[in-house]
Amino acid sequence: MNILLIGSGGREHALAWKLAASPMLTRLYAAPGNPGIAREAELVALDIADHAAVAAFCKDKAIDLVVVGPEGPLVAGIGDDLRAAGIRVFGPSKAAAQLEGSKGFTKDLCARYGIPTAAYGRFDNAGDARAYVEKTGAPIVIKADGLAAGKGVTVAMTLDEALEAVDACFEGAFGGAGASVVVEEFMTGEEASFFCLCDGKTALPFGTAQDHKRVGDGDVGPNTGGMGAYSPAPVMTPELIEQTMREIIEPTMRGMAEMGASFSGVLFAGLMLTDQGPKLIEYNTRFGDPECQVLMMRLKEDLLVLLNAAADGQLSHVSARWRDEAALTVVMAARGYPGTPEKGSVISGIDRAEAAGAQVFHAGTAVSDGKIVANGGRVLNVTATGSDVSEAQQKAYAAVDGLDWPEGFCRRDIGWRAVEREQQK
Repeated sequence: MNILLIGSGGREHALAWKLAASPMLTRLYAAPGNPGIAREAELVALDIADHAAVAAFCKDKAIDLVVVGPEGPLVAGIGDDLRAAGIRVFGPSKAAAQLEGSKGFTKDLCARYGIPTAAYGRFDNAGDARAYVEKTGAPIVIKADGLAAGKGVTVAMTLDEALEAVDACFEGAFGGAGASVVVEEFMTGEEASFFCLCDGKTALPFGTAQDHKRVGDGDVGPNTGGMGAYSPAPVMTPELIEQTMREIIEPTMRGMAEMGASFSGVLFAGLMLTDQGPKLIEYNTRFGDPECQVLMMRLKEDLLVLLNAAADGQLSHVSARWRDEAALTVVMAARGYPGTPEKGSVISGIDRAEAAGAQVFHAGTAVSDGKIVANGGRVLNVTATGSDVSEAQQKAYAAVDGLDWPEGFCRRDIGWRAVEREQQK
């Protein structure tokens, strides 16, 4: 099969690495890709926002399946436009991608179908949102309705912080994403990520993970797109997985189908494990980043077989098996992240890090004068497996220490909750 992979981050490098191992693969193209993905695929200088150009490329290269990595093209409707041109796609339609593209849409779906989630209000002006916040009190959660690159959420511990977050949204801090705001009840519990592959009818459980959103050790500092992750999530017991499927995933699939927007692709549920059971924080309609990296390290199956089955509505005929090992990834970020990252610094030692037993996925790199340089905020994902999270953590940090990149930084405590649990056994 000829495959086109859309995207350029660490998630897409992990997908390319796994797809490249498939015996079914003939040619793998990536648009726009990155220097790490170039080891697995032929990079293509396509404007992925130009859906007609993408379709023309697919026709020219006899592409059998397009795998869409990031959320932006999905919310923009690339799946619809390619399917209209007769091209098979792994990823949801524009209507189904609203589950990520509009937090308010998802909250309303939860209310309509009895899916457990936080109490909420939706607002399209600052005055009403501020009044709701003042009536409800803090702590409280403020979310820009649209896509904000993982940075449109404020967990406000004080009333002033909440009101400032509301004002920031409506004053344009997140562009059009903040034109509407969702204000949510503050939930307590442990967070976990749960994934399913979906084909419109069937939802196939596809692993669990936990990530670390805040930039600093001990989960302090501003939120980021994710500073590291590990899989499986020890808190997601078989009983919790079954409950999540029954109370959250299956009603979502049923509700989307009833609305004429059957969901096909990756359904990524961010969960809060409360005293009342799992509750939905939000949905993403693609693989998590960096959760995808740890999932791909553990997946036994041929990924292409599974994505092909999802695109064809045949997921009920396949299964996903997992290695017993745990996987852990550490995000190496450029100085200044999550603010304005410093670009252009030279990175060396990647081969040495991989020789230490890790897989280094490129997230925000470029090539300059034949050298790998930083070209984004989150730059590398240093990923390792082990018999448990503790061993995976040790191997990942040994590989991190093999890198030579003084301008980069990382958290040194990725996986700390799981490590503590393992030490208590």
